[in-house]
Amino acid sequence: MVVAAGVNAMSRGRAAVWAATGCAAALVLLFQYFGNSGRGYIDTSSLYYWWGYQWANPDSETEHGWLVLGLSGWLLWRNLRESDAGQRSEDDLGAAWPALVAMMAGLALHAVGFVAQQTRVSIVAFLLCAWGVLRLGGGRRWGAAAAFPLAFMVFAIPINALDSIGFWLRVWVVDASGAIARASGIAVLQSGTLLVAPDGKYNYDVAAACSGIRSLTAMAALSLLAGYLNFQTWRRRLLVLVLCFPLVYVGNVARILAIIFAAEAGGPKWGDIAHEVMGYGIFAIVLGGVLGAIALLRKFRPEQAHEVCHPLDDKSGCHLMDDKGVRARAEEEDEEEFGVRGLGIGVARNEVVVGGGNSGPLRRADERAARPYIVAGVVVALAVGEMVWLDALAQRPARGASGVLLAAAGKDPVELPAFLGIEWTGQPQPISAAELEILPPDTGYSRKLYFNHRDPSKQVFLSIVLSGRDRTSIHRPELCLVGQGWTIAESGTQRFTHPADAGAEFAATLLRVRREVQTPAGKQIVPQLVAYWFVASDAVEATHARMFFRDAWNRVTRGRADRWAYVLLQTSASDGEAAALARMQTVLDATLPVFQRPLATE
Repeated sequence: MVVAAGVNAMSRGRAAVWAATGCAAALVLLFQYFGNSGRGYIDTSSLYYWWGYQWANPDSETEHGWLVLGLSGWLLWRNLRESDAGQRSEDDLGAAWPALVAMMAGLALHAVGFVAQQTRVSIVAFLLCAWGVLRLGGGRRWGAAAAFPLAFMVFAIPINALDSIGFWLRVWVVDASGAIARASGIAVLQSGTLLVAPDGKYNYDVAAACSGIRSLTAMAALSLLAGYLNFQTWRRRLLVLVLCFPLVYVGNVARILAIIFAAEAGGPKWGDIAHEVMGYGIFAIVLGGVLGAIALLRKFRPEQAHEVCHPLDDKSGCHLMDDKGVRARAEEEDEEEFGVRGLGIGVARNEVVVGGGNSGPLRRADERAARPYIVAGVVVALAVGEMVWLDALAQRPARGASGVLLAAAGKDPVELPAFLGIEWTGQPQPISAAELEILPPDTGYSRKLYFNHRDPSKQVFLSIVLSGRDRTSIHRPELCLVGQGWTIAESGTQRFTHPADAGAEFAATLLRVRREVQTPAGKQIVPQLVAYWFVASDAVEATHARMFFRDAWNRVTRGRADRWAYVLLQTSASDGEAAALARMQTVLDATLPVFQRPLATE
């Protein structure tokens, strides 16, 4: 009788493994051939290649993804070992519906990510599906063991929005460092993110790499990992995670201060040495602070025994867990004694009965063994159906209108005027080889450099980049500016008027940038203003984030993929910002009616 129960458990176990294998095969094909719909920068349909490429590409600043992947694998192995995953039973498999719900949610989320051309959303969907497969094939133990490792993989997803956070973090770091240096008696001069000695002994521009945003992601991941390994309650784990944020700020301020003090004492050479050494010093400060806080918490505020419900219990029984993770059962042993039922002997948990003509329990056991196959059938059918639908969607002509007026051929924006009145002349500007290579081939361009006849040094660069079918044609201009050697000192908002729309205003992002150039008189700082905005068929957005969400919303809810355009103006600010903004508006007064409709202004 006991043997029959064991055989039934093994049968259910094999059914679950085979069902999970079928689900995994279908999902692997889905994410391989229909995992990525944004083909602009990385021309692949594979989610795996797209994600791995980000880890291998230094420009993505996600090289820590390999470390996160290794740590996630180790965490899964650790959790399985601690839960005695090798000891399986029928009860261990549990219900199949959590796995079904997770995989169905992953499939739905991936459809949203594919339609919106947001591969990062599809990565989250993939992680959900991966948990569902492990939960189906390995039961409660594998589901519980894989939950945190898979969630930890979120730190390996490239998030470009962090660049914007990094800009403000950089400004705060420079402001604090300059104030502390001056309070210490060092008369350092500050201009945006530029730190200069009054006597010219040193000149440091705090670049994006020194903002702390690169270390923030890695430090947040390591801090959460340390909290997870040292504490049982999520309240304390999250406390450790939050603690790393001010420590990253403190570490980067310490780094800048070390550079200033070293340069003041020994010149630029000492400052460069301090720059390199303190790159590691940030990690020492953050990790030292996090581990010190953990040690203090464990010593002076150890975790009290608290109730933790065991994920493998069918009943609502719980266990007591102390700070060392030692569990004491709070209820009777889960095993039930054998009892006599009629003419046979039954096992209460497995509900397997031999003899007595009672076939009900056996039939229920067979039904439970069939449930994983039902889940597999549903998931495979949904995955295949989604592949067919996504393939048809990818082949369908794009819907939506252009954000700007088009040239006759329909690909590029309308050509900008060559003359603006009698004072301004526009010279066509070539598209760089890098742009042609990186951006999708159906991206459209129109740009000119306008100069004033009375003073040719007064120039305004006007550029329009128009997306094709792929949204990746449109990116944040900050990326190009930094790549061209410009330093962004400050970001704000500027309102321009549209002369053909009764003088209505629209908002644009305004960047104050500068670059150091070599002149016969020595090195000089060249300040410029850069303004940009994004245009759809029915909207004007000042920021990339607002454009990003509006475009995704239209793609998902309306099935509409507009050809967004971003318009950029750039001019020198050497004669003051007021004069620079006036030049921009002068050029717009003559060009906006040519390329931008008087539409949906704010």
